[in-house]
Amino acid sequence: MDEQLPRPEVLFVGGRSGVGKSTVAAALHDLLAAAEVRHVVIEGDFLDLAWPAPHLEHPEARLAERNLAAVWANARALGHHRLVLTNTVSVLEAPRLAAAVGDDALVTAVLLRATDDVVRDRLGRRAGGSARAADVRHSATTARMLDTAAPIHVERVDTSGSTPAETARRLGLLTGWLS
Repeated sequence: MDEQLPRPEVLFVGGRSGVGKSTVAAALHDLLAAAEVRHVVIEGDFLDLAWPAPHLEHPEARLAERNLAAVWANARALGHHRLVLTNTVSVLEAPRLAAAVGDDALVTAVLLRATDDVVRDRLGRRAGGSARAADVRHSATTARMLDTAAPIHVERVDTSGSTPAETARRLGLLTGWLS
């Protein structure tokens, strides 16, 4: 690690489709920028978005981790040490993703949660109408899996009754990046 840079701090934001990961990360970006807190936001779902799916066709390649390491190295070279990474399963993959960040990163992992009705509404708005039943079912199945599989130290935050800015503020306080 470059002696001039503080230890990396990473916030992994995971959760089912429609729970608000990307929207909350954008709101957190706005809050951090307003507070002049240096940070980087990476939408993790795009690190290995390809067809055929690299994690199925070449699981040994670990494309998401390799791409994260490359993007983070570029941000680190510019002096960043705080990273917000959103990805559905990031809370389950935190050790591997933290290893990709390197330098013994300090990790905070948060699993966003919301009720099925709230998620159905959000997915519907995203689709420009009503959510497809299959998408809602898949999201609900993913939510149950994440809640069961996420380690006990993963903070669980319900977004159902909160605005993105309120949830973002909570995450900023949780990491200590906002006061």
